[in-house]
Amino acid sequence: MVIGQVNPAHTLENQGIKGLKSVHYNLLEPALIETALKRGEGTLGRGGTFLVTTGQHTGRSAKDKFVVETASVESTIWWENNPPMQPDAFDVLYDDVLEHMKGGEYYVQDLYGGADHAHRLDVRLVTELAWHNLFIRHLLRRPEAHEIARFVPEFTIINCPSFKADPKRHGCRSETVIALNFDRKLIVICGTAYAGENKKCVFTLLNYLLPEKGVMPMHCSANHAQGNPVDAAVFFGLSGTGKTTLSADPDRVLIGDDEHGWSERGTFNFEGGCYAKTISLSPEAEPEIYATTEKFGTVIENMVFDPYTKELDFEDDSLTANMRCAYPLHYISNASETALGGHPKNIIMLTCDAFGVLPPIARLTPAQAMYHFLSGFTSKVAGTERGVTEPEPTFSTCFGAPFMPRRPEVYGKLLQEKIAKHGATCWLVNTGWTGGAYGTGSRMPIKATRALLTAALDGSLNKAGFRKDPNFGFDVPESVQGVADILLDPRRTWENGDDYDAQAAKLVSMFADNFEQYVPYIDDDVKACAIG
Repeated sequence: MVIGQVNPAHTLENQGIKGLKSVHYNLLEPALIETALKRGEGTLGRGGTFLVTTGQHTGRSAKDKFVVETASVESTIWWENNPPMQPDAFDVLYDDVLEHMKGGEYYVQDLYGGADHAHRLDVRLVTELAWHNLFIRHLLRRPEAHEIARFVPEFTIINCPSFKADPKRHGCRSETVIALNFDRKLIVICGTAYAGENKKCVFTLLNYLLPEKGVMPMHCSANHAQGNPVDAAVFFGLSGTGKTTLSADPDRVLIGDDEHGWSERGTFNFEGGCYAKTISLSPEAEPEIYATTEKFGTVIENMVFDPYTKELDFEDDSLTANMRCAYPLHYISNASETALGGHPKNIIMLTCDAFGVLPPIARLTPAQAMYHFLSGFTSKVAGTERGVTEPEPTFSTCFGAPFMPRRPEVYGKLLQEKIAKHGATCWLVNTGWTGGAYGTGSRMPIKATRALLTAALDGSLNKAGFRKDPNFGFDVPESVQGVADILLDPRRTWENGDDYDAQAAKLVSMFADNFEQYVPYIDDDVKACAIG
């Protein structure tokens, strides 16, 4: 039985997915919430939100993601970062999943990634869970009703949490598997109900496809000045570094909060919504994001709530520290209607330094920007991936290694070319610890970070006096209005300067050791930025 709107020439049956009891195509938010409630997938929350838990998996299963090793991608995939799956194993997995699906009820959303229509990717999501359909309808971009009738998916993603993979039979690692097959234009997700896997698969696809078109895919948020889309800024950073929070500046227009492209015409959002972390979310610090947690259709994922009042507990991380809410972009009052911006005037690289060594902001030369982009230093924050319970220092190249199917130098070179052609001021911003390492110091005050970013984006920070950082060689402002001078000099925030020096030497050594892998592939000016 077919329910909803679909291109009649491109139903699931036309794709060889047969034997299903019923298929619901492109249901709108009210119908998806109603269906999910009837199926017992979650609970209706305040304002018509949908409250759900994801069970065992409350974060991405990064080690269970595979790329099918076919001839067409063999020479272009970064295999050290993307474990291969053999084509025969994928074929068996896919056939077994289709057999498992027979007689079931499934939900389809025909959506696209990319606000720039010249570079958009049409994607079909087939989900076992109705609320996954609601989630991805928020997170990707929605075609107009008249476009659905002629929608032709370029890639299809099948998400079936109830199917448990067999490592021996399917060539994977566990019962959970995320397998990308570029030749068959298929992605199969099994054994996990964590919704974030859906959107990150689309991001991975775009990360592979766009560089061939000269478009830089970026794990970043983006905004632009009020009334001036040309004055755009991008914020690189892993989950938990502040991309969503810092880009949702009420004095600027939000382009998007997580994934963007940089094309020949400028910046464009891949998504149609936001997937924000809600731990310790407050109406004072982040009023716009907080307000979405009581708006109709927002998906509230893995949050503890009062069973009677449905009041959310933003401090209780007993389910996970990776509690989140997913909502459409237009729920943010200053969101861009077009999700388009100009070429970035400022590039912000966000890092969460658990060592307490880095200053709250530093100005980078283009070569230093390339160095820190390839290094991708940050700390994995609790809950983002399975098994991470406290900040864990890590190097994630391009500030998004888990989603990078090509070698890092491909993206680094593209960024270098874009900066050279269009010009941009680059900044490294530390939202991590100050006054000591994790366990001793405290998180960087968000008010200070916002004040520093405001000065960077309005150009006034460039007029400040700067000093050379003795450990990393970049420029650090000596004084910024609204920010305590001591905060700008990390060593002064520590009780014992010698302890800071020892911690800084440790971090410098980690940077140097990590960067050795890129030396054969980079220009001399970037090599000259190497430290240690």
